[in-house]
Amino acid sequence: MIIFFNVRYTECFCLMMIDTDDIMNIGLKLVGWKRIPADSAIHVKGRKINRVLIAVDVTSAELILAKNLGCDAVIAHHPLGSAAINFYKVIDRHIEFMVEHGVPPDKAEDRVKNLKNRIEIKNHAHIYNDVVDAARIIGMPLVNIHQPCDEYMRKRILDKINAGNHDLVLDVVESIEDIPEFRNAETRIKVAHGSPKNKCGRWVLVIAAGTNGGFPIAKAYFEHEISTVIYLHIDYNDLRKIYEENLKGNLIVLGHLAGDSIGLNALADRLEDKGIETIRLGIIPPK
Repeated sequence: MIIFFNVRYTECFCLMMIDTDDIMNIGLKLVGWKRIPADSAIHVKGRKINRVLIAVDVTSAELILAKNLGCDAVIAHHPLGSAAINFYKVIDRHIEFMVEHGVPPDKAEDRVKNLKNRIEIKNHAHIYNDVVDAARIIGMPLVNIHQPCDEYMRKRILDKINAGNHDLVLDVVESIEDIPEFRNAETRIKVAHGSPKNKCGRWVLVIAAGTNGGFPIAKAYFEHEISTVIYLHIDYNDLRKIYEENLKGNLIVLGHLAGDSIGLNALADRLEDKGIETIRLGIIPPK
């Protein structure tokens, strides 16, 4: 085992090679999915892959680093290229979560429609294809796997909460902190609204729907008998709106990097099980 920065690299004595289709399928199999979601894509195809660099965010710098380290492919988490432009399409999963937790379908659809529109209109400001073009120019196969890794993370957190006590908000926090990536993170899980000493009541984990729902979706949950909303992160302006409206409820913010690291570590582990060397760049270690 070799430690490289915040990276894990496993030596492999048998030469095992895969292609970019295999990488995507391994990501999908983490959660038993068969179709590639809109926020994930194979951007530059490749074959005979034996060593990969995996990172949450990939720029041209990470591509060059991977080239210098002798990698055969790069796996990004966050969407790039066409997946970044199509990212808004996965936001509809918020509707599924909201309806499941008692928000009327018409209200859920209205809140999500506004969120989708805001994200889609931002596409016109994005310089979305430079990293993909750079990968093509230097001949570096490039894949990004977003929602499948997030769904794996969501299920892992759900299992922890359900296996523990959740009488108080603090109980939920402590259950999630037992996951190594959260325990090892520099950021701590924060009760951003409400109090750790409050009763948890009915709760919802809002993850793997593209991004957090911000103020409007948190408000919809609070208005429909959900006492505790759990996000990975929230924009400060959205949090201020929750304060200003003095909404009754608790908002737990887990930490973006810690959460994303759960899915990416699982993906890297599956690749290593197949004999593929992985370099985990900037990912919080699972031990």
